[in-house]
Amino acid sequence: MEFKLIKKDKQSSARLGVVTTGRGEIQTPIFMPVATHGAMKPLTPAQITETGAQIILSNTYHLHLQPGEGLVKKAGGLHKFMAWDKPILTDSGGFQVFSLPNKRITDEGVFFRHEVTGDEIYLDPASATRIQQDLGADIIMAFDECIPYPCERQYAEQSTKKTIRWLKECQRAMTDNGQALFGIVQGSVFEDLRAYCAREMRALDLPGYAIGGVSVGEGLELLKKVVAWTAPHLPEDKPRYLMGVGLPEDILESVERGIDMFDCVIPTRYARSATLFTRRGKIRLTNKNYKRDFFPVDPSCTCYTCGNFTRAYLHHLFVSNEVLSAVLSAIHNVHFYLNMMAEIRTAIADNRFMEYKSRFLAEYLEGNRRTKQ
Repeated sequence: MEFKLIKKDKQSSARLGVVTTGRGEIQTPIFMPVATHGAMKPLTPAQITETGAQIILSNTYHLHLQPGEGLVKKAGGLHKFMAWDKPILTDSGGFQVFSLPNKRITDEGVFFRHEVTGDEIYLDPASATRIQQDLGADIIMAFDECIPYPCERQYAEQSTKKTIRWLKECQRAMTDNGQALFGIVQGSVFEDLRAYCAREMRALDLPGYAIGGVSVGEGLELLKKVVAWTAPHLPEDKPRYLMGVGLPEDILESVERGIDMFDCVIPTRYARSATLFTRRGKIRLTNKNYKRDFFPVDPSCTCYTCGNFTRAYLHHLFVSNEVLSAVLSAIHNVHFYLNMMAEIRTAIADNRFMEYKSRFLAEYLEGNRRTKQ
């Protein structure tokens, strides 16, 4: 994997770049739709491609449980198994250290309890790396501890040092098969810990670097601070990935601070609950106001859904509990995100990112305020 920094915005730290992998190029800044189990609810790979997706994300922990990395490897790897020929990034399971109940964290690894069978599942840096190598992802993530918010300073310091140690164990477990290992900078909301972790990881000369432990309840203002503290300590010639982010306003603020890659379940999760993104804010299509609304979801949108269907039709689908409601809504939301990223890239190329951000947020946030009234 190679990264080329093409241009930096003159008025901010926004960056235009390209990540080159064996399965194609990724234009950055980019949003990565999430296919946790090797499938993106509720879209086919062809539909995902049509939204403009360049890379998707799958999850190591969940694929380890079902169907198991051995079966995926026997099938020819995750790309062939799910019929996706573009790049894939796999999370290591570190977020599950934060999100799942009934786990036990040790200095060596983490014991999970299967949510259905109650069986004990153990992951450590070496096993998480091996699983990802068997899955065959193009970019794999180091196993880390995603620190909860809020937490005590002493716990954050101990956990951050553990994450650095685990990263080195992941490096030792790697075999040379063309995959790129990214480290994950932790440190909670403590500026010196973020800087320390970033410097320690930078010294390892990794293919790329992620910022983890955000979007865990700290809010947008603290998220902006964490990114601003961390990004300057990461090398300019490597991609920077902000994990689990997020809403359009989160992405725009983070691009301004030098982030290249994003992922989140929000576009598809919101779609399944009838919440769709538009340039004038989010709308909830189960609202009775849309029963006789014959406009597209977003009149400015060029996606398949907006080109063929009305808000009234989608309202009908949701009220009728039709599966198609989630499909058409997910197509729109994912397209909205990826179109926004394309506009961001164009704005950076033209040295007008801050103007674009200001105009986009003024319209989008004002629309959200009107919707809440």
